Amino acid sequence: MKTKIKIWIYPFIAMGLVLIITNSCRKSDSIYDPIVSKVYTTLDRTVIPATVSSWPVLYPYEISKFSSFPGYGVWHYGPGLGYQKRLDIMSPSYNSTPVTKAANLLNFFAITDIHITDEETPASAIFFGYKGGLIGGYSPVCLLTTQVLDAAVRTINTLHKGKPFDFGISIGDVCNNTQYNELRWYIDILDGKYINPDSGIKDDPIPGPDNDYQDPFQAVGLDKSIPWYQTLGNHDHFWTGLLSPNDYARYTYTHEEILNLDNILVNDQFAPQPFDSRGFYIGSIDGSTRYGTIIGVGPTDIFSTPPKVRAADPDRHSLFREEWMSEFFNTTSNPVGHGFSQSNVTTGFACYTFEPKTGIPVKVIVLDDTQSNDDPNNNFYGHSSLDMNRYNWLIGELDKGQKEGKLMIISAHIPIGVLPSGDAAGWNPTAPVSEDTLIANLHKYPNFILWMSGHRHLNTITPMPSPDATHPECGFWEVETTSLRDLPQQFRMFEIVRNSDNNISIFTTDVDPIIRDGSLPALSRSYAVAAQQIFNVTKQYGPSCSYNAELVKQLTPDMQAKIHLLGKQISK
Repeated sequence: MKTKIKIWIYPFIAMGLVLIITNSCRKSDSIYDPIVSKVYTTLDRTVIPATVSSWPVLYPYEISKFSSFPGYGVWHYGPGLGYQKRLDIMSPSYNSTPVTKAANLLNFFAITDIHITDEETPASAIFFGYKGGLIGGYSPVCLLTTQVLDAAVRTINTLHKGKPFDFGISIGDVCNNTQYNELRWYIDILDGKYINPDSGIKDDPIPGPDNDYQDPFQAVGLDKSIPWYQTLGNHDHFWTGLLSPNDYARYTYTHEEILNLDNILVNDQFAPQPFDSRGFYIGSIDGSTRYGTIIGVGPTDIFSTPPKVRAADPDRHSLFREEWMSEFFNTTSNPVGHGFSQSNVTTGFACYTFEPKTGIPVKVIVLDDTQSNDDPNNNFYGHSSLDMNRYNWLIGELDKGQKEGKLMIISAHIPIGVLPSGDAAGWNPTAPVSEDTLIANLHKYPNFILWMSGHRHLNTITPMPSPDATHPECGFWEVETTSLRDLPQQFRMFEIVRNSDNNISIFTTDVDPIIRDGSLPALSRSYAVAAQQIFNVTKQYGPSCSYNAELVKQLTPDMQAKIHLLGKQISK
């Protein structure tokens, strides 16, 4: 009888343990963000950094001093921003006054430049930002990138309940430093796994759970009904997005001794063969400290022995392009591979296409426009570039989409046509295909409507009008989305609609992740505000750095007829 009682009661004991564990996870959730029931986009309200007339001079790493001086890291909510109607690529004679929205064709979100960061790596670039200079080298926001992504996912899920997304797309730079553990944190957050954002040995800067940047947490995971797709960025396969790792760099990633380079920025250009030069320890962060104390940074002659991080970690290893793509097959969200095929992994060719919604003639072309690791312009790898293989593939996909009567969108990490050739974030001047040639050919496809990109951490919209004024349908829009890492820490929603005149509008909406006061994502926003103040970063569109727009695009008569019939079917 006793044996039967024991057998009978075990399931209830197990159930109790499950409830305890589940409640523990829920408690862990709440310290990061609530499960939000209402999302306010920038149509409703905006995040406005405080305006302060003067500040004492602080360095970015002096985090503990931010709260001592009024204004550092402080923000408030401001008024919402309506849609600015943009007719830049339409004929001057076009009259939009009587035009109304007739049918919704596609609804999706784009997120980019998340820069998931292992702050304790011995192979970072802190030297170039800890006392100012390059905000991409170091900013205090690097401590909380995983928590901010989780907050964004929670926000997306709530938006999806109100108006379902057909898909989501990430436009590159999911990693900060092409590290395996950074990529796994990114995918695992979207998959809804338990996340330990620590590396090396276990750190707990503030004793207790759920109260500092090193504490594990349960990610909510992207709603399983939303398929998401991935684009390759320069940070995903280059050292801090700038250099192709050599044997010395790859060894340093997984060991203790901090990276030793020369001051590779000389007159804003990289010195020849930078990984072969020495003279400065590039720095790391002591993850056992509350504010992420910077260690091992400065000229080599001030150190009696080479500085080291607290512990080595093999999961910090640098990823080749093929290895990076292969990780997207280790996922529990949809689709497996997130756009990449096994052929992409085998060849290292990070381009593909997909059609996001059955019955809607829209084709998305995911284009790798980052430099090749063996690019002969080897002093800097932050440029956009296409070799002949990728260029010919792109033209072939555009030809096919035009012939099949499909509207076409390109997702490519680096924007085009916005910077002079040779600029640090612009087109590679030694690329086999020139930027002018690429843009001229894009104008040959009237069904090409939108180039989406990230890279510059800006919310910017650039019209690309047709070079032939008699054919405005050959113009297209370029939309850059800002970083989730740096202020304003946003993602963007896109809605494509058929208008009553059978042209289309692309509505773009900036979204701030919903955060709770006192949460770790809220702390990150404060750090992002302080970093922008300290680095004196000026961005477009005023203090909120946000801009919502309706982008009108002319269609050919054939596409107008096709969209008209489709719109009538949708209306039914």
